[in-house]
Amino acid sequence: MSRIEIKEPSQTSGSHAEIFSQINDAFGTVPNMFKVIGNSEVALESMWNSFGALAKGRLGAKLGEQIAVLVADINRCEYCLSAHTALGKKAGASDDEMRAAQSCESSDPRTQAALLFSRKIVQNRGAINSSDVDEVKAAGFNDEEVAEILAHVAFNIFTNYTNVSFAVPLDFPKVNLR
Repeated sequence: MSRIEIKEPSQTSGSHAEIFSQINDAFGTVPNMFKVIGNSEVALESMWNSFGALAKGRLGAKLGEQIAVLVADINRCEYCLSAHTALGKKAGASDDEMRAAQSCESSDPRTQAALLFSRKIVQNRGAINSSDVDEVKAAGFNDEEVAEILAHVAFNIFTNYTNVSFAVPLDFPKVNLR
């Protein structure tokens, strides 16, 4: 049971209701995470706008979802792990690729570098060093893409903390944490 209300979109109006409508259009439903953060219209708007902005990035949906499952596992967020595993499969990742990303592994060297960099950001709470940036750039990422990796990590921390802090009920097929 969620620690705060699961806000039903029908209980909102105006721009608040419009954001919920956009989420429903994108997913075919409004996932519980958005309903819970939707107790605050500005928090919902922040989450939804970040979701949309990152979807337009250079990294691509598959790598974004691989980063998301890694961050979710580190932060012990079963909700995001489950949601992003499903989204990763829709983005073209195999079950094996999503399981591997959860463990910070990939057979693709570029993806592996992005996952290792993401793990360092989370584990060191952002306190990375120049050699960490140099390593991910050596794998073929430019400054724009390195910044985007950080944005994915930061956004996923926001969603992870939403779900863990408020005990959001899972409404995706369950994937177990490592």
